[in-house]
Amino acid sequence: MSDAGKAPVPDPAPDLLAATPATAYFWGRVAGDGDLEPDCVTVRAGDEQAADALAAVAGADRADHTVAARESAHDASVVRYEDEYELRVFGAPAERAGAAFGLPVDGEPGGYRLDALVVHRAPLVRGLLEACGTVCFRESANAVGVSFVHDDERLLESVRTLLGGAGPDVPTDDLAETSAGGYWFGLAEDADTAAFAEWVYAGSDESGLYSEGRRRKLGRSVERATGETVGAVLP
Repeated sequence: MSDAGKAPVPDPAPDLLAATPATAYFWGRVAGDGDLEPDCVTVRAGDEQAADALAAVAGADRADHTVAARESAHDASVVRYEDEYELRVFGAPAERAGAAFGLPVDGEPGGYRLDALVVHRAPLVRGLLEACGTVCFRESANAVGVSFVHDDERLLESVRTLLGGAGPDVPTDDLAETSAGGYWFGLAEDADTAAFAEWVYAGSDESGLYSEGRRRKLGRSVERATGETVGAVLP
C-alpha cells in the first residue's frame, strides 16, 4: 500500500483495559488469535495494515514479520503459507486483561467476560472475525460463507452471544466440531451478509482498525453474491 493510500494510524490507548473502539478491536484480536502470559500479551495479524493498527493501539514497536505455515481451520491436512505479524506487549496489561475480560492466561481456562467492551460491539466482533473467522464465496450456492473457528468452544459461544446482540439481525448456526479437533459455527444461510459487512466494518476507514485483506475479501464476496457494493468495506 502506498503512503498516499495508507489508512490512518490509531492513537495509543492511554489504558488498554478502558472500553474504546480501539481497545475493543485489540482485545478481540487477542481473544481470537493471541496468548496471554502473566507479563506478556501476544497477538497475531495476517497483514501489515492490521499489524500497524495493533501496534499503534498498544503503543508498542512494530510487529515481527514471518511467513508461517498455517493449517486450514476446518481441515488439518490443508496447509497454507501466509504472512504473519506477531506483536508482544510486556507488562501489567496481560494479567489485568485475564481478570477483567476472562481471557485465558498461561493456557488456563478462560471465562470470556467481554461485557465491558460490548458498548463497542462492532469493532470487538471485527477483531474476532479477523483473528479467528473465515470468509469465502461459495460458488455452488452463489453465497457468502462467514464462519468462526477456534479450539475453545467457550470463546465461540461468546462470539455467538455478541452476534445475537448486533445491530442487524445476524442468525447463526449451532457449534460443530472440525476435523482438526476444534470447533466452528457459521452465519446462518438466511443471514444478510451485506448488512453484516456494513455493520462490522462501519467507521473502519476513519479509525484504521481493520485488516486490509480480510475487509477486501468480505466486500468482494458480498459483491459477487449479491451485486451490492458495501460502502463500509469497499469505499
